[in-house]
Amino acid sequence: MKLKKLMSIILAVSLAGGLAACGSGAKKEDSPGTQAGQTTQEAGQKEASIILTYAEVNPADSLDGQVGSFFKEQVESLSNGSVTIDIQASGVLGAENDVLDNMTAGGGTVDMARISCFALTNYGGKLSALPSVPFTFDNREHYWKFAESEMGQKILDEPSGLGLGVKGLFLMEEGFRHFFFNAEIKGIEDLKGKKIRVSSDPILTGVVDHLGASPTVISFNELYSSLQSGVVDGADQPTALYESNAFNEVAPYLIEDGHTMSASEVIITEDAWNKLSDGQKAAVSEAGKAAGQYCRELSSKIEEESKERLKEKGVTFIEVADKQPWKDACQSIISEYTAGYENEYKQIVNLK
Repeated sequence: MKLKKLMSIILAVSLAGGLAACGSGAKKEDSPGTQAGQTTQEAGQKEASIILTYAEVNPADSLDGQVGSFFKEQVESLSNGSVTIDIQASGVLGAENDVLDNMTAGGGTVDMARISCFALTNYGGKLSALPSVPFTFDNREHYWKFAESEMGQKILDEPSGLGLGVKGLFLMEEGFRHFFFNAEIKGIEDLKGKKIRVSSDPILTGVVDHLGASPTVISFNELYSSLQSGVVDGADQPTALYESNAFNEVAPYLIEDGHTMSASEVIITEDAWNKLSDGQKAAVSEAGKAAGQYCRELSSKIEEESKERLKEKGVTFIEVADKQPWKDACQSIISEYTAGYENEYKQIVNLK
């Protein structure tokens, strides 16, 4: 009995020592599905990787292309790589209306795009038309006061409110739009009878018509050859985009009338937006704010540098000392596209 009791004590001591060793010196195995130092809850919260296709009608090295690249970098950094932006530049996914048709119809080919604000007028946008009303903004500072105001946010929110299936993320600008021609002109009187390219934008069409010219619908991708062959006599673009699309080669006369600020915005389909986690949405929104500021700083710099290069390439710039005759000619267009939104338009104008 004594021997049996002694063996029991020895066994108990041995087991206690083994358990103590496990508690103090043995390495704890990670549970399946987690990494060392990571809890099961943390592993479960890892965000799914998402690729968003982004359409841009202009070349990658243009102002818009550079802002798009900056936005891409910011999104991918802020989302820790869980959101990737696949930029398809140079209009490979189609013209703005093609892209908008796809996005609003739920086509799924395009998740994001930079579009001109006026492009939404064909989809029922009323507030979205206001930044494109001729001679609204006095200068860039005026435009950016608007972009960062409550009115700017209302315009970003409009497409979603209309049930178009897209939402605005942030506003941009490409500079003031100017007319350019393949033959010499000196002033507003020389526009009479000229065939000027327009898209499907009703505001630009009205401006061209009221300036005495003939609005002619031509695809953007066909504009260079149309200017070269004389199908149209002129078109309009901001200075930097005029250069980046090489229109100076076939239309070297640019009149600085600044009839419209080339306001644009980056939009995303609601289907794509709803696939993002809250953290990813926050990353995209923050990246959008940063990209807007980047555009503001870059646009003026690029335009100044572009103008100097264009002068060296032989482009003739025609200065417009008095824009009042231009504005007077477009007064009915201004009234037409602000009708019913006079108070909102007045708010924009008064942000000087």
